[in-house]
Amino acid sequence: MLTATAAGTLLGALWFVPSANASQDTPARTEPSVQATTQARVTTASAQTSTDGTGLADTGSFDTTPYVVGGTLFLTLGAGFVVYSVRRERLGF
Repeated sequence: MLTATAAGTLLGALWFVPSANASQDTPARTEPSVQATTQARVTTASAQTSTDGTGLADTGSFDTTPYVVGGTLFLTLGAGFVVYSVRRERLGF
């Protein structure tokens, strides 16, 4: 019963998510847009003038240790809760 309630809640929540259709109602433009070129130049300029020295796709430049430690901690905590629940159920508490 709990699974059916969770599934119904999920489907009800997804009803309000807007759809992302990949089809176009109008034909594609053949001439370039001036505004898109200006935006691309601004983005490129702002990525090059970064204050901390990282670029747009510069990955691995920050320390990921806290995220790994935190994720491992929460994974261990969740596994501990599962073991505790199974143990309580088998002992008849």
